[in-house]
Amino acid sequence: MAREPMTELVAFVAVARERSFTRAAAHLGVSPSALSHAMRALEERIGVRLLNRTTRSVSPTEAGERLLSTIGPQFDQIRSALEHLSEMRDKPAGTIRITTVDHAAETVLWPAVSEFLRSYPDVRLEINVDNTLTDIVTDRFDAGIRMGERVAQDMIAVRIGPELRMAAVATAEYFQKWGKPETPQDLAAHNCINLRLATLDNVYVWEFEQGDREINVRVEGQVTANDIAVMRRAALEGLGIAFVPEDYVQQHLAAGELVRVLEDWTPPFPGYHLYYPSRRQQSPALALFIEALRHRE
Repeated sequence: MAREPMTELVAFVAVARERSFTRAAAHLGVSPSALSHAMRALEERIGVRLLNRTTRSVSPTEAGERLLSTIGPQFDQIRSALEHLSEMRDKPAGTIRITTVDHAAETVLWPAVSEFLRSYPDVRLEINVDNTLTDIVTDRFDAGIRMGERVAQDMIAVRIGPELRMAAVATAEYFQKWGKPETPQDLAAHNCINLRLATLDNVYVWEFEQGDREINVRVEGQVTANDIAVMRRAALEGLGIAFVPEDYVQQHLAAGELVRVLEDWTPPFPGYHLYYPSRRQQSPALALFIEALRHRE
């Protein structure tokens, strides 16, 4: 239906129920003369008189009563539905599907998720832990979590975590036997625990930086894994040097179970971001979820 007839029908329902152009105009936020003009246009359009008008009152004709009984309840249902959607801004509902890497799930996602779900019990959260670069549009995810540098340019990215640092770690016993590397190049003589990246279909090249110097080292070792939890376990078992996020081994460093090397070669870098398609309309639940995860200094 064209916009004008719909506007006129809304005006008719207000006048027929209020039985006054003045009260109906105040309810709709228009002038009585504009409302009267709309009613005349509607009656001319359909060729039937809908309202009886006198200097003191307005009342529906028989045709007007029939129209009011038909469309009045439908307009009430539409208004109720809109009010319900408005309420969802404060009490959101529905399912949010998120894809994330394992480290982000544990360190930045879950701490926020626990409180969020308690605050919004009608929201369901589906978390897909996947270390590949999932296509969130094709796979119908609402959002993804990855390192900021890995987010595609056509996505909206929101920072959700602090800066990160990598740490090269092994047990004290390992270093007592094999010595500590003093430079990244020294790693060539060590048993290193590799990370296989599904996104590259290859092992991760360890990245080091000191001032203006950047050094990438392709290391060798007995163990290659696609999960940093396995790499940490291998390092704790004395099987070599692992290169993992600093916060993931902080507890073991503090307890003396692992020892760090090459610390001056691992400066901070941008941490995790939540990203989603710029062209996709956010649901109220997703908008609140993003705010719950947003990193604040």
